[in-house]
Amino acid sequence: MREKHTISFIPAVAPLREPVTKFGGQPIGLPAHLWPTSRSTKNPMRFICQIALRDVGLSSVPLMAWLFITDEDEFVDGTYEADGGENAVVIHAPEVDGVPASPGPTMYEMVSQPGAQRLVAVPREFAVRLAKGVDPEQAFMKDEPEQLSENKIGGTPAFLQGDDTPKGGYDLLLQLDSTSVPFYVNFGDAGVAYVFIARDRMSGKFLWQCG
Repeated sequence: MREKHTISFIPAVAPLREPVTKFGGQPIGLPAHLWPTSRSTKNPMRFICQIALRDVGLSSVPLMAWLFITDEDEFVDGTYEADGGENAVVIHAPEVDGVPASPGPTMYEMVSQPGAQRLVAVPREFAVRLAKGVDPEQAFMKDEPEQLSENKIGGTPAFLQGDDTPKGGYDLLLQLDSTSVPFYVNFGDAGVAYVFIARDRMSGKFLWQCG
């Protein structure tokens, strides 16, 4: 069995400035030169979340994993590919000086506002509550109702399509279901993201599948 941490999202009442696991806001401790850019547009990718690896038993030293995806006004293809250059997993020891000098694009929610004819993107930030559990050892398909909306750190991937675990020795870092998160993220039609971390904890891969 593999240990997992099921995620509950808690709206932040103030910006979170500590090197803790969180979604949205600005990345904390990320060296500014490591903010990734889109391969096709050369613009900064959108920050999704950061995961404190030692806090969830995925590292013995204080490493942070920061996740990014290309998300712009114009559609950019390839965000679903692990090596497409349109998403990124950055793993590094967090710097003491928290926020990058130039804040970049972050997660948001589409909300209606008085006088606006269309929904408006409003930045959002969430702390997390993590509940320990276990998963089977091998990757499986999302064929049970309780698996369909599970957002988790660690454990075993429950794929919508075939097994896409990267070759070469990777563990699941994050499974994120776009239909059950309190912010907007484009993983296609009701898609799910799967983020993997190399067993040497030096690199990661990010992909998503949809139905």
